[in-house]
Amino acid sequence: MSPARSSAGAVLVTPSPAAMVWHEPGRAHESIAVPGVELRPGEALVEIELATVCGSDVHTVLGHRRQPAPGVLGHEQVGRIVALGPGGASSVDGAVLALGDRVVWTVTASCGACERCLRGLPQKCHELRKYGHERLERGWELSGGFATHVHLLRGTGIVRVPETMPAELAAPASCSTATAVAALDAGGGAPLDGAEVLVAGAGMIGLAVTAIASAAGATVTVVDPDDVRRDTARRFGARTVLDPSDGALAGQLAAHGRSAPVLSVEASGAAGSVRALLETSEVGGTVVLVGSVSPGPSVELDPERMVRRLLTVRGVHNYAPAHLQGAIDFLAATPGPFAAERLVGASFPLDALDEALVAAAAGTHVRVAVDPHAR
Repeated sequence: MSPARSSAGAVLVTPSPAAMVWHEPGRAHESIAVPGVELRPGEALVEIELATVCGSDVHTVLGHRRQPAPGVLGHEQVGRIVALGPGGASSVDGAVLALGDRVVWTVTASCGACERCLRGLPQKCHELRKYGHERLERGWELSGGFATHVHLLRGTGIVRVPETMPAELAAPASCSTATAVAALDAGGGAPLDGAEVLVAGAGMIGLAVTAIASAAGATVTVVDPDDVRRDTARRFGARTVLDPSDGALAGQLAAHGRSAPVLSVEASGAAGSVRALLETSEVGGTVVLVGSVSPGPSVELDPERMVRRLLTVRGVHNYAPAHLQGAIDFLAATPGPFAAERLVGASFPLDALDEALVAAAAGTHVRVAVDPHAR
């Protein structure tokens, strides 16, 4: 990379990075060369070390969720800063970032000045930009992780990553692990040590919630219809695993000697699962909804039950920069079941992205990786 000053004072970076552009379901990705990157104040250019495929990427390419097109998908990645805009940039913890720093970043970039940002909700900013979810545009072509580089905008939460942390651990932190930290934070901040926690859905978010909560001393029960996922949940710290097809959730909990949960995290998005968690929560308990990110059947709410049982229901979508910092801090201190071989089961070169998405859709691996340096 050879940064230079443009006439506007921004930093112009050459030579050309490359990105994989998605157009529509059923059509192969197209590789494009970006003619140059102009970095403005507070921006950075990061060379991708490794990206991983999120379930939402799979849903997009299969046509199961709406996505602006054409665009560059991918929002789980780790990389190194190779250029900085005028004035540089800072990390979430306030440190000044330098060339060569190994980093992850939030899935969102926010303005920092709107009413939502000022209320402490930057992840729902009125001017929100979202990596891996935007339409391709001139000047911000490198907006997703399935590329050689990503152009980080001002207002992005950037977190430095220890050199010793495996890339397979760091990359998913910018989606599932940070979201898991946000979900547990939404639980109200009650001590997890000794608490009964119920997790519905053993995808990456559910597994991350399981690992973090169990490491904090919680007794975690995981519910998932897939036996392979239930086995994986055990390795991530679940004390009990349940199959929802085996009967009513309350009865299964009692049969396994588990108390009603004080904290339940719904990470599957299934309407029946949402209903079951609302019905089984302990008095004064909290139900956090994370998985319901796509349209689906509505769930009837019994207000009397909510009132008499003092229940709290919270929704979590995206996460705040502090949650990503918390995710990296946790992984650095307590990697445990997040060992790389249990997360990434297969890795593909960037030009084989469509093959990687097929492998991810098969569901055999917790995560599939895309390595832009592989050939």
